[in-house]
Amino acid sequence: MIIKEVKARMIEDSRGEKTIAVSVNRCEESSSPNGKSTGDYETPSYYQNIDFCVKFLNNWNEDVEINKFDDLKIIEKIICKKIRIKNANGFGANSLYAFESAILKALAYTNRKELYEIVGNSRKIPNPVGNVIGGGLHSSSISKHPNFQEFLVIPKGKSVAKNIKAMNYLYRLAKKKLKIRKVNDEGALLVQFNDRDVLDLLSRFKIKTRKKFKFNIEIGLDCASSSLFRNGKYNYYEKKIDTEWQRKFIEELSLYYSLFYIEDPFQQRDFSSFTKLNKNVKSMIVGDDLTATQYSRTLSAIKRKSISGMIIKPNQNGSLIELKKIFDLCKKHGIKTVLSHRSGETMDNALADYAVGFGADYIKCGIATQWREVKLKRLIEIEKSLNKSS
Repeated sequence: MIIKEVKARMIEDSRGEKTIAVSVNRCEESSSPNGKSTGDYETPSYYQNIDFCVKFLNNWNEDVEINKFDDLKIIEKIICKKIRIKNANGFGANSLYAFESAILKALAYTNRKELYEIVGNSRKIPNPVGNVIGGGLHSSSISKHPNFQEFLVIPKGKSVAKNIKAMNYLYRLAKKKLKIRKVNDEGALLVQFNDRDVLDLLSRFKIKTRKKFKFNIEIGLDCASSSLFRNGKYNYYEKKIDTEWQRKFIEELSLYYSLFYIEDPFQQRDFSSFTKLNKNVKSMIVGDDLTATQYSRTLSAIKRKSISGMIIKPNQNGSLIELKKIFDLCKKHGIKTVLSHRSGETMDNALADYAVGFGADYIKCGIATQWREVKLKRLIEIEKSLNKSS
């Protein structure tokens, strides 16, 4: 396939904020989400600004031949040369990701293949991770919301279609029983409960859901601890605690609620506390702000045994070539991979294809709202397609 035409434009994400959308050879458009809870080590979204990146792509005049995924390296070299940067993600995570994703969609269309077939050889369907009740920065529109950012469920059925049904059932059950009408920017339910109360409620809803669907439902937390950490303390509504007390608190929650998954239990620079917790609990300890989808930080976390799982967000890095390297690194060292959405999402459903193509263990893209549902529906479509061909 020869890249003949590149079109870029600004669109709005689910929060009404500007982001970039790109199409190649008049094929399906790709767009990048925006994060609200962002880490210090993420790649900046744009080189200079979004206007520069849109203009740069609309002036693209290189007739590059792309035949396979790895040919994205050619694109990255051209970008580096054109704007005189060392690494392609210096073009900006949002702009590079949207461009590279648009190229792969065009390549899939040209070759009459599915996007996940272009991405890699994996055909594994990931387990969904669903955000039921929200807190933290994502729920600042109400007072006395939970301290932790996300209260998650992870269904363990044999098919993604059944897992998604179970997530939806539990979500609707919680919404009905708690009489909730409002949701946050990720579609999670807004409540005025403390963290333990939410975990108690989820534990009850989990039991009812398990009885209905006849398979286990696990509970998880995204603590988003960097947003709680100020002046050397973790600042909860109830009190301020130091790092040692934070570790003891998280260990207690892990044991009492049999937590399967704990994301960012400490602030983003504290590798050593992650390591201690990872050694002391059975829960999957997941890095997000700690690793920020950067190869070097992922390697550091693995060497220090700080994590057993890792969030991978395409627009935390930008380069799909780099993303593949991170997936390969995690697989080599037995680190579970969680391909994740952002809080400001678009209607692009490619995240599902990347989860399958890269062989992610889990996909975290919410439960409710059209921006999340479109990705889950795509995952079900892929599963059906693979079942037919097997």
